[in-house]
Order: sequence, then structure tokens, then C-alpha cells
Amino acid sequence: MAKANAILLLVLFSLASPIAFSSDPSPLQDICVADLKNPVKVNGFVCKDPKLAVAEDFFFPGLDKMRTPNAVGSNVTAVNVNQIAGLNTLGISMVRIDYAPYGQNPPHTHPRATEILTVLEGSLFVGFVTSNPENRLISKVLQKGDVFVFPIGLVHFQFNVGNTNAVAIGALSSQNPGVITIANAVFGSKPMISADILARAFQVEKKIVDLIQSKF
Repeated sequence: MAKANAILLLVLFSLASPIAFSSDPSPLQDICVADLKNPVKVNGFVCKDPKLAVAEDFFFPGLDKMRTPNAVGSNVTAVNVNQIAGLNTLGISMVRIDYAPYGQNPPHTHPRATEILTVLEGSLFVGFVTSNPENRLISKVLQKGDVFVFPIGLVHFQFNVGNTNAVAIGALSSQNPGVITIANAVFGSKPMISADILARAFQVEKKIVDLIQSKF
């Protein structure tokens, strides 16, 4: 009986244990600085010789500088493996987000990472939407010093509710979290998704879809 219980516990542990794993594989050595120019393509980046690693491989300057917001009133400065090669295999990255007054970081997802956001300046209305069929919006207004979590893969957004600039820092649980901005993906794909398909999906007239697609 004891043996059977032990086997059952082992099976349950083997089924449950992957849930605790991060989205990126664990490193197998101290450092694995990405060789971004290597033509070999793997799930991640090939490591360069550790003996050739230098401090610059683990460094990124200027995150204190504000960047000019784009057409929707925000600018995201990413610091992932493409900017810091030493992040390769470490499973983390970060972003600085600058918001113009009433600017937004529009609805988007990170397919490979959970994000934890800290407001440094200003007030932000933030939220994420749970999966079908619930599609429940979980949202909150954040003030300076507040922290909010966006679970991996879920659509989320931030909106500056103030008439002054706002700044936030986000940490992400992947060296290369990726980003899918919903409007860009749906209306700005190359080649474009058929307007007839989108008109039916959004239950609007085709001319409305044509107008939106023209802006992308």
C-alpha cells in the first residue's frame, strides 16, 4: 500500500511540476552571452565563448531618458536579449514605458512572458482580459509606486488618466517576451486579412474595416 501511495505521489508530482517552470528554459552554465550574428538558428541564441564575455554584454545605458511618444501617446523602450546579449538563457527582460498626457499603451499580449509593472510617475488605468468565454476585464487605477501584474499571454493595456506625462517600468519573465499589438496584428497584417472576414468577425460594415485598415 505504501509503495502504491509513493508511486501515486510521484505521478502527481511529475504532472504538476511543469506548472512551476518559467517560460524560458533554465540555464546550464553561469553565462551564455548571445552571439546575435551567428547564422545558426535555435530556440534562443547560440552562446559565444564565455572567455570572450565583457561587461558591455550585460549593460544597457540611458533608461532614465524619456522617449518621444508615438501616435497613440506612448513609447516602449525594450531591454531584452536583443539589447543585452548577456540576458540569453536568464529568462528575464524589462521595458520603460513613457506616456504622453492621456496617452496609452494599446491592448497587446506578450506570448512568452508575465509582466509586472511599477508606476514611477503619474496615474495609469490598467487592465487585462481573461480568456474566452469569460472575457472578464480586471482593471485598476495605479498611482506612483503601485505595482500590477499582467499574466502571460493575456490581452492587457495601460492608459494615462492624467494631464501630465507618466512613466512606468515593466519586468517580464522571458529574455525575449515578444509583443502582439492587437490592432496592428488584426488590421495591419501583411498580407492583410480579408476585410470581409474582419467585418463579419467584428459585426460591422466592410467600409468601416476598410477605413481602419487604411490607417495601418
